[in-house]
Parts: sequence; structure tokens; C-alpha cells
Amino acid sequence: MAAPKKSPLSKARSGQKKKAPVKRKKPSSWKVSLKLMIAGLLLILLSPFYYGYVLKTFIATWQWFKDIKENPHYRTYKSFNIPIPSKYTIHGIDVSYAQGKIDWQKVKAMSEDSVHISFAFIKATEGLLTVDPYFKRNWREGPKAGIICGAYHFLRANKNGLWQARFFLQNVKIEKGDLPPVVDIERLDGTAPETMRRELKAFLTHIESSTKVKPIIYTGLSFYTDYLAGYFDNYHVWIAHYYQEELQAGKNTPWLFWQHSDIARINGINHTVDFDAFRGDSLNFSKLLIP
Repeated sequence: MAAPKKSPLSKARSGQKKKAPVKRKKPSSWKVSLKLMIAGLLLILLSPFYYGYVLKTFIATWQWFKDIKENPHYRTYKSFNIPIPSKYTIHGIDVSYAQGKIDWQKVKAMSEDSVHISFAFIKATEGLLTVDPYFKRNWREGPKAGIICGAYHFLRANKNGLWQARFFLQNVKIEKGDLPPVVDIERLDGTAPETMRRELKAFLTHIESSTKVKPIIYTGLSFYTDYLAGYFDNYHVWIAHYYQEELQAGKNTPWLFWQHSDIARINGINHTVDFDAFRGDSLNFSKLLIP
């Protein structure tokens, strides 16, 4: 059988030279490195960790600028969320039913740059009939956690001061190592200043004669200046005067404690707290405690 004849087109194709395959150029190493760098940079920029780092750096830088203007002796302690005067070494709080149920172990454990809670004044009674609902628990649990405690009575100037003192002592058992009892007087309750001072004096006299311990008077700076200065100078006072670098009570004011803030945040307490400083060192503080 004869072989089939090749078409002219087939002959033409068979006569063509085959083209050599095109060799692809390998990318240079520096281009590869550049692409990897770009890819890595994009991964970093798109990462939430990167933005967290940038945010932390910005906050730290901003805080540094703020600290330049801040008084180093009255700087903000982030843990407590308030400025604290650094010239005082013994710090404390005062609490009542307003702070609710307190975890005293957490209170005791809290610390920042050696600032910690050493003492607490606890509301016990008010007027002639009111006992703070959290007093018994706080009075028991505070010392168990290692906090030195003192009890206070909120005096009503329109009520009999002697009877209020008796009511206070019916509910508070003062023991060795406690802080002296405190009477809180900050209102006239519609009475004349002379009446308020008479009832306050009756309260103080009965407490001192019954316990052999001189009580401390708590009040606000303006109330002390307007109604108490010059009348009770033989008693130590605890003065409320907020958001100031120094207690501006005058050199002759016999103050021992300064309530310098009412918005502190304390671990173990779910409400803002009054924050206090003691005027003196650890030796002065030990001498103040009931022997």
C-alpha cells in the first residue's frame, strides 16, 4: 500500500526550525528580600498587638509629659486613683455602711511604692439610736487582717451629748492597741454654735472619764475654723480638707489626721473611700494607740 502524500502545508511545517524554550529569569535576591520585608511590615501593621504597643507607648509618653508638671511630693498613685502627699508615711481610710461589705484582706494587701493602708476609722453609731449596720463586721474583720482600727460616733448637735456618749460605749468595746475613739461633728443641726459646743463637750467628757482615753475630734476645716478653734485646743483633731497639697489649717491647729481625699479606690471595696494621712512617724503612731 502506497504511503500517503504529504500536503504542501505539512512540508512547510516540517521545514521550520523549532524555537528554543524561553528561560524565565530568576528574581534577584534583593527583590525577594524586599518583598519579604514588605509582607512582614504589613503583618505587623495589621496586627492588634502592634496597635496595643503603639497605644501603650503613647500613654506612657503622655504620662511622662504630665508628670513633668506634677508636684513630686503630691503625685497621683494609679492604684489608689488619687494624688497622695508623700511627706506622710502612715496612711489609712475611714469607712461606714456606704462602702458596703469590705474584703479587709485585699485592703491590707494593696500597696504602691510603699503606700499601703495601716489604719482605719470605722463608723459605729450616730445620734441616740443608730448603729451602723456594718460596724460589727468591720470592727471584727479589720483587725483580723492586720489593720489598726478606731471607732467613731457621728454626733447630732440637737441631741443630748452625754446620752450619745453612753450609746456609743454600749456598742463599742475599746481594747488595747486600738486607736482612740473619735467624735464626728460637722453640722449644727439647727442649733446655736454654743449649744453644739455644749453637747460636744458633754460627749468628750464622758468618753474620757469612762475609758481614760482622750477622744479625737473629726470635722471639716471650715467648721473647725468657724465653730471649734479656740474652744477645744486641748484635743487632737482629725480634719477633712480635700484635693490640696497641704493641709492649710494653721500652725497652731493640733491636728493628728488629715482626710485629704474622698474618692480613693481601694482593693476589696466597691465604692470610693475617704483617704487619710497621719501626722507623724511610726513611733508617734504607736504612742497614740490605747495601752
